[in-house]
Amino acid sequence: MVRGGSSAVLCAAAVLMLAGCGQRAAEAGYESAEDLPEQLQKDGTTILVGDPGARVTVHLYEDPRCPACQEFETKGASPKLREEMLVRRVRTEYTLASFLDDRVGGSGSKKAVNALRAALEEGKFVEYHEVLYANQPEESVDGYTDAHLLELAGEVKGLRGPEFDAAVKSMKYRSFVTASEKAYEEAGGVQEPEGPGTPTAVINGRRLPAEYNGLLFDGHTFVKLLRQIHGKPWEWEQAEL
Repeated sequence: MVRGGSSAVLCAAAVLMLAGCGQRAAEAGYESAEDLPEQLQKDGTTILVGDPGARVTVHLYEDPRCPACQEFETKGASPKLREEMLVRRVRTEYTLASFLDDRVGGSGSKKAVNALRAALEEGKFVEYHEVLYANQPEESVDGYTDAHLLELAGEVKGLRGPEFDAAVKSMKYRSFVTASEKAYEEAGGVQEPEGPGTPTAVINGRRLPAEYNGLLFDGHTFVKLLRQIHGKPWEWEQAEL
């Protein structure tokens, strides 16, 4: 996809959004983020949030300690993406990496991924994921300690409890953390054996090219692209990227 062609594609999105809802337009949306369905996929590492039948799938690769991921989640396109999830146009899949522990030192990424998996078990992944990024420590500081993760969990109604607390303290989902990091690395393929970088977005099976990663930090433009894909998914599937 060339930049000029991309601009033309995005300009058409405003028109496409009127016709793009298709047969699902009449289906009621979710009232809030807390109502979004969330589940672990059969591969054992992918966390699915939103309507499983949504026409557009955005697969995100993130590391909890990644500053760029925080920017995406708090100031970038994530809030707009959430709106599309609420009206059932988009579902989001997450693969949680933890490579920054090895690069920067510490165990904060692994502990945070384990805690997020524990939150999923309680049906609170969406809320906890949002809280963690809103309170992300500096990348160089190994700030996701057990105590801090539990403190932040206290901001999510109904999350704290004996099972969740024990899962955080004991790294109950250590095997998930390891498998999830492996899935992240495998997503990079031969050219990127250490993983594709974070955040990375794959939309309907096609990776957003690195030169267009800026869209992840421009909510309005990113949503225009998603709405166009929703309206005419075959154009995205056939586009030269």
